[in-house]
Amino acid sequence: MASGAALSYPALTAFCRREGIGQEPVVPAGSYDHLFEPGAELQHDTSPHEVTVGGRKFKAQTASAVLCYSRMLFFQIQPTFQRFDCKVFLTEALRYLQGSPKRVMIDNTHVVVLHGTGRHMEPVPEMAAFAERLGFRFVAHEIGDANRSGRVERPFHFIENNFLAGRTFATWQDLNSQARQWCERVNATYKKHLRAIPRELYAVERPQLQPLPAWIPEVYRLHQRMVDVEGYVSLHSNRYSVPASFIGRRVEVRETRDHLEIELDARHIVRHQRIATPDHVRVTLPEHRPPRGEGPCKRPLHPEEQAILAAVPQLAPYVEELKRKGRKVIALLLRQLLRLVREYPREPFLAALDEAARYGLYDLDRVERMILRRVAREYFLLEGDND
Repeated sequence: MASGAALSYPALTAFCRREGIGQEPVVPAGSYDHLFEPGAELQHDTSPHEVTVGGRKFKAQTASAVLCYSRMLFFQIQPTFQRFDCKVFLTEALRYLQGSPKRVMIDNTHVVVLHGTGRHMEPVPEMAAFAERLGFRFVAHEIGDANRSGRVERPFHFIENNFLAGRTFATWQDLNSQARQWCERVNATYKKHLRAIPRELYAVERPQLQPLPAWIPEVYRLHQRMVDVEGYVSLHSNRYSVPASFIGRRVEVRETRDHLEIELDARHIVRHQRIATPDHVRVTLPEHRPPRGEGPCKRPLHPEEQAILAAVPQLAPYVEELKRKGRKVIALLLRQLLRLVREYPREPFLAALDEAARYGLYDLDRVERMILRRVAREYFLLEGDND
């Protein structure tokens, strides 16, 4: 130091801390409890967790909602969490709580936020209309002020280390059914930090919640799709069957939490169970495929083809290949082949057709020249040809 005293670095920093040199003044943490009157606020957030569903591991999203006064907890786990999933979850949460708070506190998530943060946050019009219909408004805490959403942050650790620990699930429906049962048990358990049971506090809070509408429309999203040539509609990498009459036509797909409705028009609607994950699978309803062994109805044969097969039945394989590989219109090819059947002797005709089939020749002009060479050689012998 300037006076010549020798100090160690730890002693110098301890002196600076005691005297407040270069240190930010200590500020009391404060409390948000005055904001949490009964029915005032519900906090909502998501957190990633690993779950085992149907023998497969997924990185899923746990969506949680907590009433700030009574600490009533509700959560679900979904493979994705987009705007559609958010509306589905909040609808289920408010139905479980049998009422709506005045505000729903969220993190500054793009699922809800259009622009701005904190008190300047503006929700997406779609989400604002959804909130208005159910009787609440979205608010967001300031960036870095995680304590403002502490009511909903705390249960994530409890869910991961209590509910998910050691559990596997058959389906996503099974998972969320068990989650609901677990919430019922937890909400009826005494909490030391509350010195109360959430269910008992909820009895005080419930009258302060705003009643839900008498009819809550089912959350859905619409998609426009074209039916492919195999009779399927593709959605989120999965394919769903439709009747063969839908092939090549545009349909509207209405996706809800549990089902898909594929609508061609008001009289033609197909309903499927929704697959929550993109598993690249085909879902085929039995009525959309012909019974085994029947196959699709075959087109009637051309009159010329009927006449050819009636006269020379053994030509059936060649006729099928001719229709597939011929370079002319099928009707013209069949008409030309029928003329050859009727105009030329049977033996040279069949010999030429056998040779053409052996070499994969389906140009009937060349086939006719092959027939003529055989006819000239066998039926128009000149004097001296036998020598």
